[in-house]
Amino acid sequence: MSAGSALPRLGRTELSRLAPGPGPAVDPAGLRPRVVHFGLGAFHRAHQALYTENAAAVSGEPWGITAVAPRSAATARALRDQDFLYSVVERRPDGPVCRVVGSVVGALAMGPDAGAVDALLTDPEVSVVTLTVTEKGYHRSATTGGLDTASAPVAADLAAPPGAPLTTVVGRLATGLAARMRSGAAPLSVVSCDNMAGNGAVLARVVRDFVRASAWPDRGTVLARLDGAVTFPSTVVDRIVPATSDDDRAAVRAALGLDDALTVAGEPYRSWVLEDTFAAARPPWERDGALFVPDVGPHQLTKLRLLNGSHSALAHLGLATGRATVADAMATGWGERLVRALCAEVAPTLPAGGPDPEAYAGDLVARFRNPAMRHTLRQIGSDASLKITERWLPALRELRANDAHSPALTLALAAWAHGTRPGAPDRPDPATEALAACWDAGGGPAGTVGALLRTVGAADLADDTALTGAVAERLPALRAGRVEL
Repeated sequence: MSAGSALPRLGRTELSRLAPGPGPAVDPAGLRPRVVHFGLGAFHRAHQALYTENAAAVSGEPWGITAVAPRSAATARALRDQDFLYSVVERRPDGPVCRVVGSVVGALAMGPDAGAVDALLTDPEVSVVTLTVTEKGYHRSATTGGLDTASAPVAADLAAPPGAPLTTVVGRLATGLAARMRSGAAPLSVVSCDNMAGNGAVLARVVRDFVRASAWPDRGTVLARLDGAVTFPSTVVDRIVPATSDDDRAAVRAALGLDDALTVAGEPYRSWVLEDTFAAARPPWERDGALFVPDVGPHQLTKLRLLNGSHSALAHLGLATGRATVADAMATGWGERLVRALCAEVAPTLPAGGPDPEAYAGDLVARFRNPAMRHTLRQIGSDASLKITERWLPALRELRANDAHSPALTLALAAWAHGTRPGAPDRPDPATEALAACWDAGGGPAGTVGALLRTVGAADLADDTALTGAVAERLPALRAGRVEL
């Protein structure tokens, strides 16, 4: 029983208390560790672990996950204390729905449990490795895009003697894969689930760069065997997973009659698109709705330009008009119209082979309207100087080059510009001071817009006087708190 709680703690002995619905879809005792996952954050537990459990339940195959915590061992300990069980709260508009997930069958800390991690990476029963370690976990060089071997953590791992604990996931994974290649074990698929374009190719490069930079006398042989036995499929993951709230924990206690230290929350929607280049057996995730395709690129770009692009537009326009959350913005007279207009406007810049933009827009409207998500506009609007350069500006360039109208993106840019003025409500951004200084640059409103665009590296758009003038024309209405589509 947990401290301060009258309820028993979630664990296998308590599963008999649960009705079939809230309980795990599989008997955890019947699963084996066939997937290794690096990263014990909420997203994995609300996304890939759920797909794996449902796939195991439908297929009857014993796909279990051993999760590895790269840094803090606290989550691994908490999982062990609950027999690796945890709950997911689905935040639906009509109220929360809770269930227990049982696909995780082991939890390790990467440093202290290095031997056990390596043993799993060389185990022929393990045929899939997945990762959610955030982009920072790849230690990429900003110059080359490959592994930054000069960074202190990577350099330390490269210099570490054999068998020593390593601090980077790239180093631990490369070392484990090298051991697997030396042992002649079965082929393996290594799947990045982090939000990066071409994440599979990125992961393959940094792993190979680590092997190449190592002092291993057989590194050439290891690289050759990796080429023949290991694939790195790219993926696109999608589910909004907010920070767990006290309301989520209360919903679990009410629904399950149990206390859970590891509750995670998510929106009802989830999707997973994977490049169909697996080298070995894998969970049949497609039986839970995952999509296997030859190229995930069109899906990645659709998510970036439609979902992320709409999110940013809602954030900046909502903040300009006093809204706090995505659902608040969608409850206005302009929220849905903005999302649909932006998606229709950007659709011609998307390649063939992805989801239908109109249907995708409809899904976004339903997702964004969900009041239970309480996704704050300030959070989405943070670091905008970095986000808009990926989410808006490439599509805007294509549209301008084709003499296509871009009123939705122009309005979104005006809302972003409005939020950069000195004294505007705070939203974290690494370029805050440089952007605020643009308002003293002279040249009137259009000149200010041009200076802002130059500050985020878009000199070509800054020189487009028709664009900067159109953006400037939108500013007075926004100052008055109006959104004019």
